[in-house]
Amino acid sequence: MIGLAVGFAVLGAASNAMGTAFQRKAASTVAQGGGLRLLLALARRPVWLAGICGVLASAMFQALALVNGPMALVQPLFIMELPFALLAAGALMHRRLPGAGWWAVAGVVCGLVLVLVAASPSGAEDQASMVRWVPALILCLGAMAAAVVLARPGRSPLFRAAVLAAAAAIGNALTAAMLKSASGVLEAEGLDAFLTTWQTYGFAVVGVSSLLLLENALQAGSLAASQPALTIGDATVSLMLGVMLFGEHVRTGVWLLPELVGAGLIAWGVVRLTRVVPHAQQTLVGDGRTGTRAGR
Repeated sequence: MIGLAVGFAVLGAASNAMGTAFQRKAASTVAQGGGLRLLLALARRPVWLAGICGVLASAMFQALALVNGPMALVQPLFIMELPFALLAAGALMHRRLPGAGWWAVAGVVCGLVLVLVAASPSGAEDQASMVRWVPALILCLGAMAAAVVLARPGRSPLFRAAVLAAAAAIGNALTAAMLKSASGVLEAEGLDAFLTTWQTYGFAVVGVSSLLLLENALQAGSLAASQPALTIGDATVSLMLGVMLFGEHVRTGVWLLPELVGAGLIAWGVVRLTRVVPHAQQTLVGDGRTGTRAGR
């Protein structure tokens, strides 16, 4: 089961990364503009449709990964979406990844492996009682609301970008928790039960809210401020929700040291990627033609 969870999570990260790259490739061929006309123009391009298929496939793989393994294992693996997206975009747009970029990718991968091996997440219940859900929802939604208040106009761009990205990360983790629960219902009880459980609609609403927060974070300031908060925040909050909601277990004590070292490597690699790869900003934020983030 753990092997399946890892496999599906990596496939999900790769699929979303490819979707990102194909959507950016399609957007680069469309004249400036927005709204329905832009959407109709993109829909006529097979490359853009391939990108949408990649995003849909990613959602399916994420659900399968969460059904087969703990959140504390699955969600951190989606960190791989960042290097996958940059590599795929580089191939599609005929741009080579510089040597410093490869070192940054190696840092992300090694850090992720170190964190997961040290933490050794285990336990994978699909459902949680409302006694557990209520405090989790209050904490996560409250933190997201507080971040919006703190990031009011007038604060520094770097601060606003980091705070709003952290809020988006919390929303992403909460979305994954509700997706895990809803997917478990679908697997155990079928489509009718899936369509009547509150988590199905919860992950849709929170997911859209997280996307809006991320859009604002990317518009507020540098990618170097928002991406680490998003990457590390999603993995950290997912780990906490996995323990809080689904009874998952991670190693602590002396294992905290390699976990912190791994987290540091991931943060370093993410920041380096956003600074040394020339097409990072365009790949992850967009070039102003679509107004949407290419990616999760």
